Order: sequence, then structure tokens, then C-alpha cells
Amino acid sequence: MLLPAVVAGELLYGFRYGSRFEENAARLEAFLETPSVNLLAVTFVTADRFGRIATALREKGTPIPTNDIWIAAQAMEAGADLVSSDTHFGLVEGLAWVSFSPKDENSVRERVRQYHAAREE
Repeated sequence: MLLPAVVAGELLYGFRYGSRFEENAARLEAFLETPSVNLLAVTFVTADRFGRIATALREKGTPIPTNDIWIAAQAMEAGADLVSSDTHFGLVEGLAWVSFSPKDENSVRERVRQYHAAREE
């Protein structure tokens, strides 16, 4: 599992407004220490992708939140599927976005499998 640094920043920001910052931050650090989890750093390639995505969205008149453009750029750079309930990720051309909601009956793994099966058809 890949976790964009931007998402980690958003989580830490949210933790600071909660009543359990220390507990939540410790849980995030423990999660990041899991061998199957990698924190994605922002690189120059990420920045280039960000610029391209932001320009394309602006030209289409379909802007999305700035942090989400960074997240999309990191997912694309890593060649990863982006799993999110934020439907505006569907506006990013070339992004492998898998729509997911905690209310979905299917697991994330199953949704990703379905996404790839549909793309192969």
C-alpha cells in the first residue's frame, strides 16, 4: 500500500484539530512502519505531473482541490491505483481511480479487482 505524503499531511492536520492528537499520530506512525506500507515522497516528477494535471483541469473548467491534484500526481507517478470516495478524481485523465465508499458492500481489494476486470473488457 502506498500512502502519499500529502495524505499523511492531511491526516496530521486533522489530528491537530481533534482531542487525541498524540494517540492518532502514534497510530499513523505505527501504520507507516508496517512493511507493506510505503510513504510516497513528492519528487520533481510529481511536481511536473501536478502542473500538467492542474493545467488540463483548468482548461476543461473542472478544477479539483489542490491537494487532490498532488495525490493524483503521486499515484500516477507510482503507477498505482488510487482508491478514494472523492468522485472528482474521475476528472483526472489517465488516473487509475477506483471509486470506493465505506458504505460499499465490497472490500477495497474486490473493488480494485473489479476495476481492472472492467478495463480489460
